[in-house]
Amino acid sequence: MGKVIAIANQKGGVGKTTTAINLAAFLAEKGKKVLVIDSDPQGNTTTGLGIDKNNVENTFYDLIMGESDFNSTLNRAEFDEFGLDLLPTDIQLSGAEIELINFDRREYILKDIIDSNNVRDNYDYILIDCPPSLNILTLNALTSANSVLIPLQCEFLALEGLSQFLHTYQLVKERMNSDIEIEGIVFTMFDARTNLSMQVVEEVTNYLGADLFKCIIPRNVRLSEAPSHGLPINLYDRKSKGSEAYEMLADGIIEKGEN
Repeated sequence: MGKVIAIANQKGGVGKTTTAINLAAFLAEKGKKVLVIDSDPQGNTTTGLGIDKNNVENTFYDLIMGESDFNSTLNRAEFDEFGLDLLPTDIQLSGAEIELINFDRREYILKDIIDSNNVRDNYDYILIDCPPSLNILTLNALTSANSVLIPLQCEFLALEGLSQFLHTYQLVKERMNSDIEIEGIVFTMFDARTNLSMQVVEEVTNYLGADLFKCIIPRNVRLSEAPSHGLPINLYDRKSKGSEAYEMLADGIIEKGEN
């Protein structure tokens, strides 16, 4: 039975898309069957996996609006080193908040799609890249997910954003998806030369508990460059610090699942 992981944080620019792309690629490289759902209207995960979002026939927007089915929306990442499937997205998805307002069970549309198409039976991991806000798309991801992975930028304001997101998470757990758990925290853009990065890690650890799964992703130029080439970091620069860190994240996710 596949595990659905929402990659979410209400704050933008914290590395959600970078994490979705590279975690998916390393999981796939390690022999796991992986589906990525691009639920961010910017469509950067789609682009970062080498797919031209302007040339796909059906997108995630078409799927949730009932204008296409799951199989006709499914795409395969352009690189063929390992199998990696994607539900792509373009800017059309930005209108979903308004268009879905009169839909029945609008917070459960994605969950119903996953359940009715036996998606969990066909994949080991389903990763959902969420938009940087609390909207109907994020709620759909959280109601569908077994767990949520929270990327957190190592800066002071990130702590305030984390507090807000955890409040949202708790509401979802109480009212919409009692089975969801926190997968862990991914500290992104970590700079070992600054005291601030260390302080953020220490404060979050104290706040959430030392036993929570954590991974630290360093600030790395190669990580920033890779999406413009439509490649994950393990295909763009395997020996970079960013690549090493995301491989450790994938290993940690797999190990946690096995335990």
